[in-house]
Amino acid sequence: MFSAADPTTDSNSAPQSPPPAPESDPPPPLSSDEDFFSSASIPSSSSSEDIQHQSSPPPPAPPPPPQPQIPISWPSNGTLSREWVFELMHAFEWASRTIPPQEFPFVLPIEVFDWLILSASKILHKEKNCVRIDEELGLESRVVVVGDLHGQLHDLLFLLKDAGYPGEDRFFVFNGDYVDRGAWGLETFLLLLAWKVLLPHRVFLLRGNHESKYCTSVYGFEKEVLFKYGDRGKHVYRKCLGCFEGLPLASVIAGRVYTAHGGLFRSIPNTPSKRSKGKKNRKLILSPDSNSLSLGSFEELSKARRSVLDPPWEGQNLIPGDVLWSDPSMSPGLSPNKERGIGLLWGPDRTEEFLKKFSLKLIIRSHEGPDAREKRPGLRGMDEGYTIDHVVDSGKLITVFSAPDYPQFQATDDRYRNKGAYIVLEPPEFDTPVFHSFDAISPRPAAKPYYDYEDVIDSDEELDLASMVPAT
Repeated sequence: MFSAADPTTDSNSAPQSPPPAPESDPPPPLSSDEDFFSSASIPSSSSSEDIQHQSSPPPPAPPPPPQPQIPISWPSNGTLSREWVFELMHAFEWASRTIPPQEFPFVLPIEVFDWLILSASKILHKEKNCVRIDEELGLESRVVVVGDLHGQLHDLLFLLKDAGYPGEDRFFVFNGDYVDRGAWGLETFLLLLAWKVLLPHRVFLLRGNHESKYCTSVYGFEKEVLFKYGDRGKHVYRKCLGCFEGLPLASVIAGRVYTAHGGLFRSIPNTPSKRSKGKKNRKLILSPDSNSLSLGSFEELSKARRSVLDPPWEGQNLIPGDVLWSDPSMSPGLSPNKERGIGLLWGPDRTEEFLKKFSLKLIIRSHEGPDAREKRPGLRGMDEGYTIDHVVDSGKLITVFSAPDYPQFQATDDRYRNKGAYIVLEPPEFDTPVFHSFDAISPRPAAKPYYDYEDVIDSDEELDLASMVPAT
């Protein structure tokens, strides 16, 4: 847990007060928020009513953006401003195209990282497992729901500009998987934390299955952090893991829309299984018997222990595992997710049951990109960045995926060339989704992968659960 008096685990380097801004010439003036990335190659998005794109030759490489004022310094009064967040965006964009990744601390010094992640963690850890977004929604409000980002910083920058930046009437719900696979997971995560600190009641960051120790050690984020921060990399990685523990699991928007990374979750029976002999204080282990599975309630979700990052999924820990790893199916019923080895599979009948029971109209989840969907018979592919998976009497189940041209480092012949997408929910009911598909930023800056993308097991395949349990 983070302490306001000690933002780092290394007392010798912990700032006692926010560092003063460095004295340097200011960067060239920017006329508005829209000007930050005007020199970049930006694709256009399309609504659900117009998702056909004309083919065109790739655009020429954009000129490098003007150099920002770096290193980034923490505000002297300790309060973030909109201008500070946009300068951070500018700095990350510039650095990704201009300097080698191991020089990243020159852009964001460790002291500034410490203050940012401390400020965000203090907010996140106070939020409930399921955040409710309703009291401040008005007739001028819009809610933007975003799927997996996977370290694709430049596509995130485009998405924010295209959807309209967070503000008093522009809410954002991010559905997890900010890191891994892409080359800029750290920048992606830190940028979203900055928006969260600036607008804590307008920006909501939910947990994805990749916000875990196991996934980040396999799919590149840990190595990315160690490479970028060098001898301070372990400290930065530990702080990120601690922040992951605070990310909420789900949201309910306007009392009508449930969002979570994976999806639905089971009810935890009150009758425990056997207690091991001779272990007086040993934790109870509940057997996930597929014959007794039933959908859980929001009360059970509220009591789940979300601080757990990895298996074993036992007792109340089963619910976070389900929320982060489960998938829909076209077959009726509720069953263990044998394809992944974690979580559940649920059919259209269970979507109807969940929507009807809780008076909801939509379930919006993420978790499946084009690589996962090509292995899932009966479900649509992710070419446009979203799919409508179940249409039932009470509403719909939707999957949204916001990382276009995914995965970033896959061999050219095997790339999916998928679009990314985000969803906009509009007043007065906020339960009719408007889909916006968009192409990947092109060209991306040159970057090397931080994981062995050719040999690593896909996260949509059955995982080695034994390797996910921390050694004792």
